[in-house]
Amino acid sequence: MIEELLMALAGAAAAAAVYAAAAARVVKQYERGVVFRFGRLRDDIRSPGFTMIVPIVDRLHKVNMQIVTMPVPAQEGITRDNVTVRVDAVVYFKVVDAADALVRVEDYKFAVSQMAQTSLRSIIGKSDLDDLLSNREKLNQGLELMLDSPAMGWGVAIDRVEIKDVSLPETMKRSMARQAEADRERRARVINADAELQASKKLAEAAGVMSDQPAALQLRLLQTVMAVSAEKNSTLVLPIPVELLRFLERATPGSEPAEVEHVSPPTTVPPLSEAYLMGRAAAEEAVEDLTGTSVEPAPHEKSA
Repeated sequence: MIEELLMALAGAAAAAAVYAAAAARVVKQYERGVVFRFGRLRDDIRSPGFTMIVPIVDRLHKVNMQIVTMPVPAQEGITRDNVTVRVDAVVYFKVVDAADALVRVEDYKFAVSQMAQTSLRSIIGKSDLDDLLSNREKLNQGLELMLDSPAMGWGVAIDRVEIKDVSLPETMKRSMARQAEADRERRARVINADAELQASKKLAEAAGVMSDQPAALQLRLLQTVMAVSAEKNSTLVLPIPVELLRFLERATPGSEPAEVEHVSPPTTVPPLSEAYLMGRAAAEEAVEDLTGTSVEPAPHEKSA
């Protein structure tokens, strides 16, 4: 009798252990448990920790409540200004209602992925190339709104949407590079022209000051000579202006300006050759033979 009682207790304990093992469940901190009893959704969502269900009757589904990072495959499209681009993005979302995520949509991750691709194509067609390259914050907000509207009915909240990269054709890259280079060259020319204008104004002011004080021009010349001669790597030819000499002459006490006499340079007579001299002597002898001795006429007497 006692043995039968012990066997019954042992059997009951074994059955209880098997039941407990089949009914015991553990829900992690980042999960929520959704229970279906005979296929019907139970209202109570199991919180993290140890929980019990009815074996064979209940089915427990665990839903991850963490933020999911989902890359969106690159989508090729034509922008509003007729430029072909490839754009890829990344979506951050999380489940806020575990029951809706299981009941309202078959696979919420696949649904969010397809919706993200469709929305990204739509954004590409509505935007200009400049907006895709420089105004991404506005496009990210637009994508987030487009995804968040249907996702709320699935028990999913879109946390953030970011456009990762915009791929352009090589011809468009070269065109943009030429445009940027031309713009930089234009700005450089404007800056140089502005600098020339400012320098010309300063030079005009300096010329006005030097015209009032002629000595300032000479001092500036001496400063330039000192700056050039400091290098000691070139030969300097310095023309001395006449104004500087006159200034020094006036500065010297007791000196009077000397008059400069203009002397005509002497006429240089080329030397006579011996043949020329001999011919000349022969000509003179021939003339004397023909005319004879020359007689000088007597002077006329003065009348009384």
